[in-house]
Amino acid sequence: MTAASVMVARNKQYPKLHAQMLLCPMLDGRVITISSKQSHTNTPCSGVFNATAWETVLGDRRRTPDVSELLAPARATNLSDHPPAIIDVGECEVFRDEAVAYASKMWECGSSAELYV
Repeated sequence: MTAASVMVARNKQYPKLHAQMLLCPMLDGRVITISSKQSHTNTPCSGVFNATAWETVLGDRRRTPDVSELLAPARATNLSDHPPAIIDVGECEVFRDEAVAYASKMWECGSSAELYV
């Protein structure tokens, strides 16, 4: 929700946000990362749980390109003009790789992110 809220605020030119904090962010409905496979069934928030949650929201579109970045922020191509972010994710959890990729995309776009794994 945080990542999508930041995008809405930027795109609609709402008052400037000064920071964002993403804790164990659920960002990518494709569920194709190594961490989602490593955590497939052996954790409370498993890859199976993650895939089921995304299927509930996106249905058959989950793995197609027809998904808004507001629903799956990992699909965003432009993370410029975002406020500085603190992104915190566990080393052994299902969202690890998508959180790392999101931080990397922020850096690539010139935004600031502190990543804690």
